[in-house]
Amino acid sequence: MDIGETFRMAFSSLRANKLRAILTILGVAVGIFSITLIMTIITALQSSIESGVSALSKNTFQIQKYPAINMGGPGSRAKYRNRPDITLEDYERLDELLTSAKYIGAEEWQFGEQVQYEGDETNPDVSVAGITAEAQNTNDWIVEEGRPINEGDVDRANPVCVLGADVKDNLFPPHINPIGLTVKVSGRPLQVIGYYEKQGDMFGQSRDNFVAIPIGQYHRMFGVHRRSVNITVQSFGDEDYDEVIDEARGHMRTIRKVEPWDEDDFEIFSNESMLEEMNEITGGVEIGAMVVGFIALLAAGVGIMNIMLVSVTERTREIGVRKAIGAKKRNILTQFLSEAVALCLLGGAIGIALGVGLGNFAGSLLNAQAAAPFGWIVGGLLICVAVGVFFGAYPAYKAANLDPIEALRYE
Repeated sequence: MDIGETFRMAFSSLRANKLRAILTILGVAVGIFSITLIMTIITALQSSIESGVSALSKNTFQIQKYPAINMGGPGSRAKYRNRPDITLEDYERLDELLTSAKYIGAEEWQFGEQVQYEGDETNPDVSVAGITAEAQNTNDWIVEEGRPINEGDVDRANPVCVLGADVKDNLFPPHINPIGLTVKVSGRPLQVIGYYEKQGDMFGQSRDNFVAIPIGQYHRMFGVHRRSVNITVQSFGDEDYDEVIDEARGHMRTIRKVEPWDEDDFEIFSNESMLEEMNEITGGVEIGAMVVGFIALLAAGVGIMNIMLVSVTERTREIGVRKAIGAKKRNILTQFLSEAVALCLLGGAIGIALGVGLGNFAGSLLNAQAAAPFGWIVGGLLICVAVGVFFGAYPAYKAANLDPIEALRYE
C-alpha cells in the first residue's frame, strides 16, 4: 500500500464513524485554537507596534515623569504621581550640561482642544503641543510647506502655530493654503506658519491631529507648570546612543538632587525600550497560552488513544482479513497511525482557521493590523502530527501484532 491509499483508507474509516471522529477532532481543535487565537492577537499587536512606534526619531529617547507603559498594579500610578514634575528649568539645565547630544527638545501637551477658522471648527479632540524648536527634530515632525517653529518664536513666545496634517485637512479645503492665515486655538488667535507631513496612525489613532506652538505661548494659554515637561534627546548616531543615555541619566539625577542610593524619579524610554516592554508582557501571555493548549492537547491525545483502541477491538476481524490476504505488520501499523494523524490534522486545521479568524477580529477591536502567525501555524500542524503519532502508536502497534487466525475467529 502506498501513502495515498493508506490515507484514503484512514479517511474512509473516519467517515464510517462520524460522531466518534467529530468528538475527537473537537478536542484537538480546542487545543490548537487556544494557542492560535492568543498568538494571532499578539502577532497583530506586535505588527502594529513595530510599524507604528515611530513617535520618536532614530537614536532618540525621551525623559518624562511617567513610564511609557505602566506594568504595575492598580495602585502603582500613585508612586509616579508623587514624583516632582519635570520643569522647563530642568530642561534648560540639562541642555547646558548634555553637550554630547545632537538635539535636546522639550514639550508639554494639552488634550481635547478645538481649532477654529472663520465659521469652521474641529472636534474638541485636538492635542496642543507646546514645544521648543529642537522637539520637531526629535519627534521627526517634518514641515511639508511653510516653516517650522524656530528659536526666535520660542524666545519671544510668538503667537504662531504649525498644523498637523489632520487639522489642516479638516479646516481647509485643498484649494486654500492655510499659511499666513489666522486660526483660533482654544479661543486664542495664532498665525499659521506651516503644516507637517502626514505621520499616519498608531493602533488606529491618528498622530496628525495636533497643533504645535512655541512653549512660551503654550504657557500663556494654559499656564506654567500645569503639566510635567517631556524632554526628548537625540544622539549623533548609533555609536554614542547608549553613552548619551547614561550621561543624560546622570545629569538628571544631579539636577533633581536624587541621592545615590535612591532610584530615578523620572523615566527614560525609546522606541526600542517600548518594544522590549511589550515583548515582556506578551511573553508571559504566550507561555500561558502554550500551557493551556498543551493541557487541551494532552486530553485530546488520551481521547485519541482510547478511541483508536476501541476501533482496533471493533475491527479485529477486518484486520484478520487484511493479514490473511497479504497485509504485513507495517501496513496495519501505518494504516492506524494514519487514522490518528488524520484526526489530529483535521482538528488542527479547524482550530487554526478559527484561531486566526477570531484572533484578527479581536485585534481589530484593539485597532491592530490583521496578521497571521505563520510560524505558530506551521508549528501547530507539526504538533498535531506529533500528537497523532505519539498517542496512536500503541493502538497501531496492538493492531499490527494481532494474530491473523485469532482475529478471523473474533466475533
